[in-house]
Amino acid sequence: MSPRLRLRFFAHSWRSDWNHGNAHFLRGLVDQLRRNGHEVRCYESSDSWSFINLLQEPAAGKSLEDFRKAFRHLDVRSYSQRNFREFAEAELRDADVVVVHEWNSPQMVEAILGLREKYHFRALFHDTHHRSYTSAEEIRRLHPRRFDGVLAFGEAIRRIYLEAFGVPRCWTFHEAADTDRFFPRPGNGTNEVNWIGNWGDEERTRELHEFLIGPLSTLTRSKAAVYGVRYPAHAKRRLQEAGIDYRGYLPNLSTPDVYSRSALTIHIPRRCYSNGLSGIPTIRMFEAFACGVPLVCSPWSDTEGLFSPGQDFITVPDGRAMRAEVAHLLHDERAREQLSAQALKTIRDRHTCRHRAQLFEEICGELER
Repeated sequence: MSPRLRLRFFAHSWRSDWNHGNAHFLRGLVDQLRRNGHEVRCYESSDSWSFINLLQEPAAGKSLEDFRKAFRHLDVRSYSQRNFREFAEAELRDADVVVVHEWNSPQMVEAILGLREKYHFRALFHDTHHRSYTSAEEIRRLHPRRFDGVLAFGEAIRRIYLEAFGVPRCWTFHEAADTDRFFPRPGNGTNEVNWIGNWGDEERTRELHEFLIGPLSTLTRSKAAVYGVRYPAHAKRRLQEAGIDYRGYLPNLSTPDVYSRSALTIHIPRRCYSNGLSGIPTIRMFEAFACGVPLVCSPWSDTEGLFSPGQDFITVPDGRAMRAEVAHLLHDERAREQLSAQALKTIRDRHTCRHRAQLFEEICGELER
């Protein structure tokens, strides 16, 4: 085991996963590092956008209570933006490694980097988003070159930091499944086909119509359901017309129960992950595989070889093929079982939070050397 480290993590929110998929992996990672014997503290703003929006949901109470129960040993501390400098001064004076997630403000980053010069801790910048590719100037304002290194959740992102931002040290640090919370549950015999994801910022609207609404509108013997937030009125109306249940916000820790009653799930990456950032799987793939649910994906190229297309999951080129593949899998239980078993094995062998915690420890050791 690596030496015990005092680790400090700043993220947009730990308590809330409302439109905040990064929380899924971050929670599992830091909890594993805690169990590995490190002293871990997690920080979030008391009025984070994700948390404020979560409070408007009918399921907010359950979501927050589930988080407290699942991560009862996690040390989560909130701060006010108004006195952040004083808060950080008190919290970071004895830190060994401070990790700043990219969904934080430039003012926060500036304060933390200033304290790094004072207290000489190591600072890592953690990127689990596509802004370095789609909104580079937003990332430049976070001064990634001033950090000791960058954790990038895909090789394509790592190259951007090295080549476009001039960051000297950058590691590929994929997300992974929190297999202590995401694992197969006994099913209840339903035949649901679903998609779990947010409508978002028009980054995959065409794809949602082609690969989700069109194919699922043709189901006759199975229930079709969609979970997520930020669906505009016209999207909800289109789902209803297609005979697809829109079920709104789903607390992430309730996802394994939904997968347990699913015959299969559909995955539709945002457009940038299917072209310039191909090879980066988002957290939904890891979690679905960990729960043992078969997955059919719209066009996505696994250029980094994390999985085995055709064995761990099925990818289709267009909406017509999606419709045919869903129909085939619904009628072939053996094929579904083979997919789910192989994907689950791949996750357990290579892509758990335990694996990423070990990699994080190795990176910290490299920084020290």
